[in-house]
Amino acid sequence: MRILHTADWHLGKTLEGRSRLPEQKAFLDELYDIVQEEDIDVVLLAGDAFDTVNPSAVSEQLFYESIARIADEGRVKVIVISGNHDHPDRLAAASPLAEEHGITLVGKPVFQSYKFDIPKRDQQLHLAALPYPSESRLQELLVQSPHEELLQEQYQRRVRTIMEQLTANMTQDTVNMATSHLFVAGGASSDSERPIEVGGAYTVDPSVFPDCLQYVALGHLHRPQTMRSHSHVTRYSGSPLAYSFSETGYAKSVTIIDAQPGEDVHWREIPLSSGKPLVKWQAKEGLNQVYQWIEEGKDKHAWVDLELHVSNALSMEEIHRLRQLHDGFIQIRPVFDHIEDAVNTQRREHIPIDELFAQFYERQTGGAKPEEELTQLFLTLIQEEEA
Repeated sequence: MRILHTADWHLGKTLEGRSRLPEQKAFLDELYDIVQEEDIDVVLLAGDAFDTVNPSAVSEQLFYESIARIADEGRVKVIVISGNHDHPDRLAAASPLAEEHGITLVGKPVFQSYKFDIPKRDQQLHLAALPYPSESRLQELLVQSPHEELLQEQYQRRVRTIMEQLTANMTQDTVNMATSHLFVAGGASSDSERPIEVGGAYTVDPSVFPDCLQYVALGHLHRPQTMRSHSHVTRYSGSPLAYSFSETGYAKSVTIIDAQPGEDVHWREIPLSSGKPLVKWQAKEGLNQVYQWIEEGKDKHAWVDLELHVSNALSMEEIHRLRQLHDGFIQIRPVFDHIEDAVNTQRREHIPIDELFAQFYERQTGGAKPEEELTQLFLTLIQEEEA
């Protein structure tokens, strides 16, 4: 059988206030085309269908219309588990109606596996589905101690026990897979993954997934990546769109798995083209360099984080003109060369940085003194830059 693994759609998520819904809709149209062209039997969405537990009506409408279209009246099995961003009860509320379309929605962790008949292949998928297993969603207090090491040990033990329970009845006669939304040790994260305690107590080792599994479809990390495992493939499909500038350069994709009972799976990535890239510009030669890039059509259809080196503060007219010339500017961050020079001098001469800032401000304003709030903001930015 052929399975498509995707995750972390984050429908409704914005980028510094800019709507990504047109891109998300384009992705779902592209996903539908991939399902049709690749003759997919099962689509696994490994959590974070939405970006918040209270998604907008338009986000929910896009989600339900899209999965119903993909399911094609049950021809394709669509299985969705909740992630840490999803409200598990809200996601599962539509289950009675969804099941009529061949769609399975799993909100909270349940301690039973699922079997899906794939008549076209004369095969059966045996799936261990574990939605985001937080203590609250498991309705368990794992430890009373505040020590992180003890919590991590107990959490990993609990996830291992759950997976063993979910896979206990798996046999070599079925395609055996698992899907979950959690952080597996060794995964590379990005800024757009809000807390699931990345790298902290709620971390598990790949060994928590039993050897009887052929493939583990994971969600949460936005970068496509495969974890080391001696017995099966454990993989994050990644998000379909880049959701923060820390994801600049990530190639977005979905994963397709070809599986036969009792055999090693074969998987491959299908690249996606629907989302706008996120790029960073560093204009060390000033405004004219930015104007030249815009005239050349550089990154015309991208979201842009601009670091602009200038001698004087940008006027509102200049900022407005930049945004008119390229509507993809998300951030325009001026870097004042005089301040950088002053910072370097301060490091040599041990002059307090707030005094250097005051001197610079006086020169630029013709003698005015900076307000305390402005000075504190500058010091905060300097600390963040050095961090």
